[in-house]
Amino acid sequence: MRASERRAEIDRILGAGGEVKVVDLAERLHVTPSTIRRDLDRLRSEGRLTRTYGGAVGGGHPGAGPAPHERAMPARRQKDLIGRWAAAQIRDGETVLLDAGTTTGRVAHHLRDRQRLTVVTNGLTPLIELAQASRVEVIVLGGSFRRTGQGFVGPLTELTLSRLSADKVFLGADGLVGDRGICESSLVQARCKELMAECGREVFVLADASKIGRAPYDAWAPLDRPYTLVTDSGVTEDQLAPFRERGHVSIVVVPVPVRPRSGNRDEQPGE
Repeated sequence: MRASERRAEIDRILGAGGEVKVVDLAERLHVTPSTIRRDLDRLRSEGRLTRTYGGAVGGGHPGAGPAPHERAMPARRQKDLIGRWAAAQIRDGETVLLDAGTTTGRVAHHLRDRQRLTVVTNGLTPLIELAQASRVEVIVLGGSFRRTGQGFVGPLTELTLSRLSADKVFLGADGLVGDRGICESSLVQARCKELMAECGREVFVLADASKIGRAPYDAWAPLDRPYTLVTDSGVTEDQLAPFRERGHVSIVVVPVPVRPRSGNRDEQPGE
């Protein structure tokens, strides 16, 4: 069994909130406990489970979410291509609101050489990317710093947002469901995204294919206004169908070129 197939089976076993032990999975899938631990760490980095002592529980922890460096790992190439496309939609002279997150961080990365832009952000990653961009005016939303999301949220953030407007708003997502909206790890983060969407004349939700149709947490930011979903070519038509049915969602699929296979498989020695 390939690593990807084994992880899919672990995901299925966990289901919605199920709990498993490393030793039980190792016996069931006929691999070593160390192999299972690597699988669980990979699934945790994708926000699909929470590690426990000796095992894992299905779904992400409602109050935490993967650490920033873990969130940056999956779909790195897709995030960069989505960020590059998003940056190309921004015209000189516009005011842009960037959500916290790794994908919006890539948007900021591709804006570093632009001029006559105003970028408003609550995210540490976009701020770091633009710290040396001398021709970009950067406005940072204050508030309580949430380390897991690397962003500022809370009453102070919301107060500042109530006094702002933007030409374009770019939101990230832990998960995105057609009839529910953006799924987040806390209500305060979901509320921040909801208010950000209200600030913009145009709203874009940047979500690589792994986020589409996923609901790893219990907090939601509804998206009842027109917006553009920007994802990558790894997405399936089944994933996109609920968004097409909504009527007010435009969809952009950014192509991800297929890299030549090097002959290395997604396996660890001994798997």
